[in-house]
Amino acid sequence: MVFSKKKEINLCYDSIMKLLKLITTILLTTLILHAKEPTPPVPYNYLKKQEVKRFVNMMVKKYHFKRSYMNEVMQNAMLDKDTLKRYVGKYRPNTTNGTWERYKDHVLDENTLRLAKEFKKNYYTTLLRAEQEYNIDMNYIVGFIGVESKYGTYTGDYRVLDSLATLAFHKNRMKKFFKAEFKNLFLLMREENRDIYAQYGSFAGAMGVVQQVPSIQRRFMVDYNHDGKRDPWDLEDAIGLIAKFMKKKGWRKDAVVAVPTNFSGKRFRKIKCSHRKPYSVTYLKKIGIRPIEPFYEKKAYLLKTKNREYDDIWMGGKNFRVLTKYNNSTSYGMAIHLIAQSVK
Repeated sequence: MVFSKKKEINLCYDSIMKLLKLITTILLTTLILHAKEPTPPVPYNYLKKQEVKRFVNMMVKKYHFKRSYMNEVMQNAMLDKDTLKRYVGKYRPNTTNGTWERYKDHVLDENTLRLAKEFKKNYYTTLLRAEQEYNIDMNYIVGFIGVESKYGTYTGDYRVLDSLATLAFHKNRMKKFFKAEFKNLFLLMREENRDIYAQYGSFAGAMGVVQQVPSIQRRFMVDYNHDGKRDPWDLEDAIGLIAKFMKKKGWRKDAVVAVPTNFSGKRFRKIKCSHRKPYSVTYLKKIGIRPIEPFYEKKAYLLKTKNREYDDIWMGGKNFRVLTKYNNSTSYGMAIHLIAQSVK
């Protein structure tokens, strides 16, 4: 009888422990899944901010928007907390720009390189027209569109109004830039007769197959397929936009972009690598860095791509700097370059 009671108690204890383990597993799984899910934008009273009221007044007085329209848009703009987190505090890798490993995994993968060759083949006539008209290299247009949207397969699902309103009127390290882009969003919508509520793109407010922020669209967008509208989601219009951008930023056709060097160590720490500060080639040779392919410019940007186990060191020409004027990142420019090389 005593043995039977002990057995019952043990069975009861085992059942309780199993139940507790099950509950704990469910709770942990829920927390993990919830942590990975993006937080959707939430309603926010922008018009309570004096800064927003001054912005509305400026848009009415300087650009002649109707006050009722401005107030309506601001009342419907939402707060995107996830987007804001990306820009608060110091830059952190994989928040606003990916690491080199991420570029390799998601942009320089076999599928993207296959799509690059298909895109060049399918749009060769338009690419050739752009190359001849703007005196640029078509393969780098292919690289741009591959990096930005995988040839239109992904253009972003953030509502641009919410992203830019959030970043324009909340403290972050690029607030001044985003406030200017928010102004340009209103101007762009009016100029192109587009619905401000129906624009979707990246968390930074960039739209279309080459992910242009509003100011870039206003300056460089073209109707390259001659259908009567400048459409950032149209691949032919995007070809014209990138060609125009490259020309305006100083691209020199057939000039060097980037070449590998003789560095063969694991980590390079001799001097600072940057796509913004060039060194004389003579100085680089003195410290033991030499190009292993022809490099005819007197100065070079020393470029580092950081792999998991080692660094690759490159020498970049003036054309490489042009690539990074679209996105201020060595990894970004190098990804474009390698796609371009893959389709030659």
